[in-house]
Amino acid sequence: MSAVDWLVLVGTLSFIVVYGMWRSRGVTDVDTYVRGGNTLRWPTIGLSIMATQASAIAFLSAPGQAYEDGMRFVQFYFGLPIAMVVISAVFVPIYMRLRVYTAYEYLEHRFDARVRYLGAILFLLGRGLAAGITIYAPSIILNSVLGWRLEPTIWAIGAAVVVYTVSGGTRAVSMTQKHQMIIMLVGLMVAAVIVMLRLPDGVSVPDAIRVAGALDRMNVVSFDLDFDNRYNFWSGIAGGFFLAMSYFGTDQSQVQRYLSGRSVGESRLGLLFNGMFKVPMQFVILFVGVMVFVFYLFTRPPIFFNAPALEAAAAGEHAPALRALEADYSAAFADQQAAARDYIAALDSPGEAAARDALRDAAAAADRTRDRARELIARAVPDTATRDGDYVFLSFVLSYIPRGLVGLLIAVILCAAMSSVASELAALGSTTAIDLYGRIRAPAGAGSSQPHGQSDLRITKVLTILWGAIIIGFASTFSLFDNLIEVVNIIGSVFYGTILGLFTVAMFLRWVSATPVFIAALCAEATVIALHFTSNLGFLWFNVIGCAIVVAVSLALEQIRRLIRE
Repeated sequence: MSAVDWLVLVGTLSFIVVYGMWRSRGVTDVDTYVRGGNTLRWPTIGLSIMATQASAIAFLSAPGQAYEDGMRFVQFYFGLPIAMVVISAVFVPIYMRLRVYTAYEYLEHRFDARVRYLGAILFLLGRGLAAGITIYAPSIILNSVLGWRLEPTIWAIGAAVVVYTVSGGTRAVSMTQKHQMIIMLVGLMVAAVIVMLRLPDGVSVPDAIRVAGALDRMNVVSFDLDFDNRYNFWSGIAGGFFLAMSYFGTDQSQVQRYLSGRSVGESRLGLLFNGMFKVPMQFVILFVGVMVFVFYLFTRPPIFFNAPALEAAAAGEHAPALRALEADYSAAFADQQAAARDYIAALDSPGEAAARDALRDAAAAADRTRDRARELIARAVPDTATRDGDYVFLSFVLSYIPRGLVGLLIAVILCAAMSSVASELAALGSTTAIDLYGRIRAPAGAGSSQPHGQSDLRITKVLTILWGAIIIGFASTFSLFDNLIEVVNIIGSVFYGTILGLFTVAMFLRWVSATPVFIAALCAEATVIALHFTSNLGFLWFNVIGCAIVVAVSLALEQIRRLIRE
């Protein structure tokens, strides 16, 4: 990066952190640290909710997902707006009336301590693993930009975020997230405009869209009911709805955002704001990835987007084989480029179908050469993941974005990382402090576990630091996975269905008691984990299955319990 890019990057990040710490000064008790003193207005809540979900993974991995697989991932979010309406109508009034610090505190009000512990532990497992990914993602950036080794970079970023989070708690996180989200949206629009301007002469945006469609990248909606297909309309509406219900309604990293609202109305408006803008935002992120894909049909991309791994392979014993593959790829790319131009020339003519088939054949040949390169690099650099989609957008930014704007877009990705990790850390620390430590220390009842005084504030901060160390450890293992945005959603789906089932029974099946729902949740979680390891079922369906099992089994067990009593 140039000096201008470094100035923009450092200046942007410094302003956000200093502003957030200044606005959150004077935090002296757990109520302000965890709930922000219930002072936030709906724009801050809405932007904070969006920023918590829009981690670096969304800006780093989603364009790579679209580059390799097209637009169909957007269907994942189709159920989200409906979930926002339900959560606003049902969950928010209950949480605000009981003045809970965490979502799992409500489970004890409704059931007993066992159910509260179970809900909190499931959240801690799922969110702790996912938080590791959100630290790993920005480490990729610094690894590529600066050439730093990945593991020390993970520890450096993790330590920085821990300090930032512990200093101000929820208020610091929310106040900085508002500005981070604004920067992210500006950067996203800049990226979309630049990639379209970078299309070669003679290739308009409509032409690019039709080329992408010919190569199955404009697959926005599929109505095929295929349970093995991860992304279609039905899995998005059903599984996506259940996942969004659990994530925004029961995940403390999100619940904590709107528990800090100054009223029920402000919290509801913040959630509805997110429901209105999340799908269009994700569509634009994926569309940027598709336009990058079209750009690289006409401009030769690297044979492998992970530049450090490619350089390591080129410096080793496999260098001659890699050079031969590079030559093969250059020839395959030239054929693909010619086929793409021929297809554009043939649009709306009798030869369009034949030109499309030729383009698909040429693209498949280029992909086969890249697959051979992946296999070679995997042998040359054994710890490298064979898919490089997470590096696609970053490679484009570093190679083709003008000076100054590179710093802005890197700042966007790092802002996303900081905001999401900070929210997750704050939620992990507060949940452990309140639902486990506080509840075990004061077992007389749900209310007795609520924190008080400076000592509880110190415990919450210490536990936040501990979780920081744990998720940094998790982050060190995620180079083993292919696509980060899929991994984080798979992890969520394994746990979220069961957690949502607990809350569904709690809020809508008032006659079901604690023991049936506790046993049902254990059965549901065991079933979902077994399905994950033994079936090809699309992961979004895990959310539906987990919730359904909790509801059905708890109803059956409650009926048996009543029959036995009679």
